[in-house]
Amino acid sequence: MRSQFAHLSDEALVAIVARGDETALAELYDRVGRMAYGLAYRVLRDARHAEDAVQEAFLAVWRTAAAFSPERAKASTWILTIVHRRAVDMVRREQRRRTEPYEIAGGQEHGADPSAEDAAWLHFERTRVQEALAQLPDSQREAIELAYYGGYSQSELAERLGVPLGTIKSRMFAGLARLRELLDDADHEGSWKPEFTS
Repeated sequence: MRSQFAHLSDEALVAIVARGDETALAELYDRVGRMAYGLAYRVLRDARHAEDAVQEAFLAVWRTAAAFSPERAKASTWILTIVHRRAVDMVRREQRRRTEPYEIAGGQEHGADPSAEDAAWLHFERTRVQEALAQLPDSQREAIELAYYGGYSQSELAERLGVPLGTIKSRMFAGLARLRELLDDADHEGSWKPEFTS
């Protein structure tokens, strides 16, 4: 299936990924994914969050492969650096999320109840993600929904859907990359920001 890449170095694979080859990305994931997960798990101490950090990191690899310079670092080191950054970012986001409700409650004398505001925000975000998911090709949407809402691993998805593991990985990478683009576009337009009136 991916035997044409077996003889290539990680650095050569990154160069192929930079040309938009999803199969090369899946091969890189096979080579570095376990190590990347181990690193993310050491930072996050949570299996699901570690998987998310690795997934985000490989999306970043997909988007920035053209900027990789083999003179500056090995490909595996570059990828693991991205994984570590994503994991640390997730820790910081979680810490902010835990402290923000207290800050809001402490500094808010009038206006909407913070819990009602949070619930409205969550509903809006969920709707936004569902609308973006609906724009993906069926095969990509199915893989993402089963993984994130159904809790299936990529191996379980391959078995359940009767397709090779590499195909599942490619669908998820491509689907998540497109999802990120759709959500980023909405962010830039500013059309998704909810307004809370008192």
